[in-house]
Amino acid sequence: MSKEFSITGNKVIMNLSQQYYDTSADLLNSDGLVKVIRAYIDSNKKQSSHIYTYLEKFFRNSDVDVLTGQLCDIIKFLNIMNIDDISSKINKYHYLNKERKQLLQIIEELYDFWRRLERYTIVEQKADAQGIEVVNFLGANNFLKTLILDTYRRVEFALTGEYPKVYRQVQAGANAGLVVKKYNYKLPDQYKLVNNIPIITKIMVETPYITYTKSNKRDGIFKEVKENPFDGVKIKPEHFYCYPAKVGDNLIYIYFHRDLLTHGIATSNLFELANEEEIKNRKPDAIYLFGAKDGLEEKHVFYIDEKNDLLVGYVNYDDKVDYFGYLKKMCLTLNNVINIRRGYLPIHGAGVNIVLQNGKAANIVILGDSGAGKSESIEAFRSLAKDYIREMTVIFDDMGSFRIENNQVMAYGTEIGAFVRLDDLDSGYAFKQIDRSVFMNPDKVNARLIMPVSTYDQIMKGYKVDFFLYADNYSVVLENENSYNVLDNKEDALRIFKRGARLAKGTTTETGLVQTYFANPFGPVQKKEECDILLEKYFDKLFENKVNIGSLRTQLAIQGMEFEGPRNAAIELFKKIKEL
Repeated sequence: MSKEFSITGNKVIMNLSQQYYDTSADLLNSDGLVKVIRAYIDSNKKQSSHIYTYLEKFFRNSDVDVLTGQLCDIIKFLNIMNIDDISSKINKYHYLNKERKQLLQIIEELYDFWRRLERYTIVEQKADAQGIEVVNFLGANNFLKTLILDTYRRVEFALTGEYPKVYRQVQAGANAGLVVKKYNYKLPDQYKLVNNIPIITKIMVETPYITYTKSNKRDGIFKEVKENPFDGVKIKPEHFYCYPAKVGDNLIYIYFHRDLLTHGIATSNLFELANEEEIKNRKPDAIYLFGAKDGLEEKHVFYIDEKNDLLVGYVNYDDKVDYFGYLKKMCLTLNNVINIRRGYLPIHGAGVNIVLQNGKAANIVILGDSGAGKSESIEAFRSLAKDYIREMTVIFDDMGSFRIENNQVMAYGTEIGAFVRLDDLDSGYAFKQIDRSVFMNPDKVNARLIMPVSTYDQIMKGYKVDFFLYADNYSVVLENENSYNVLDNKEDALRIFKRGARLAKGTTTETGLVQTYFANPFGPVQKKEECDILLEKYFDKLFENKVNIGSLRTQLAIQGMEFEGPRNAAIELFKKIKEL
């Protein structure tokens, strides 16, 4: 399990099961405070800042450990007496009150340094526990936040003699917290290295949750290999956690390294967290080891373990995989390969159930690769809701599947959330979602928002497909032309959908006009032969049932049309639905 307190990079992990803070004295006498102050001083030393120069001069020492101990002592004294009392009663700090302004600046900067770290709490749920850890989980996190704020304010008062005029109840405690538990489940011997990794059963997120990652683009596809990537690999299980994800109707165990904890937390906004009964009574359909520090060259692969009826995903550690797309897209690849083997057709796109104001309803599926405008079309639908829509249910925002049931093509979802580009959303919409969203690199290119959009029951209900449209993000709509174009010939439709053309939008490392088989590099590209057979079967059924098939020119990649393009396309589509 996790240590009592650890700092790795810009992440702090506090194990509340091993160390709990009841009072300010507990907090200030903890090993955690020492580690934070040492990291703060070390950071200033590397920058050769004026703060470090001042500390060297004041304490007449340049050793980081010595400076850490001295600063810790002063903060502990300030917690119980003011700076004038310290100066008059403690010979060692006889002139400390003359350093009031400098100390106040250091305390402020130390506090800001703490808040810039990504802070996580862990609660370990014992196998024989009666739930007390879980019951106290939220309370413990709220108490920690209040304790840190109160301690900070007490120390500041000891320096200034004044209480704040304005109290800002900021996120001073944990940004997020986990309840984890070890289970006695056993994977086949080949995978015994992950058997002792604790599984997440509960997650707490303090929103808005804003995080910065080392990378903000995904590169390439995940390749199928013929040798199990787990063979010969060694990891430290205590450095990993497992998120048991319900990806559509598949159960995928995502084992992620603690350095990638941000992505494990964000997963809770995208994939439904499996409950304890499902963990105990169901074998996973796939497992994914994300961030293995194996010392090997880049491995972004998956493997089909026929013997154990298990799909295996594997991405080893590198700064560039510190991007949510590497977690999400591998899970979708594993899910899609499983579905192809079951005879389901993976759909990379967006699916919605819409009821217009006049009562007309339709289930719409828009196919398109990253940046084609599928998610943006959903947001255009949402922005037009007042004038056109009575109800809208998101079936899927990125990946779904088609299945033939009762001679009809039915659409099913995969995710309960959406992973969308901030640049392509209405600026006001992101702020409306701030209280429940995860923001990644909000001021960078390809800034992302991860937010819940549906419930698991909604995405797995099954919806008869009424419209199946290809998202064309690069074709300009001229005057007197339509954004919606009907495709009434199966061969033409298959050619356009298979071609999967789009103008790259910077969501991956691709540039220019690119093509991806069936607009889906997450399964169909790797299983093209099997997918070709499924495409013939499903398009036959779609045309047999007279489903509306066409292309929708979103113009998302046309400069100046990022918002108008999807909006105009949505309005035309609404008009088409009214004609049904």
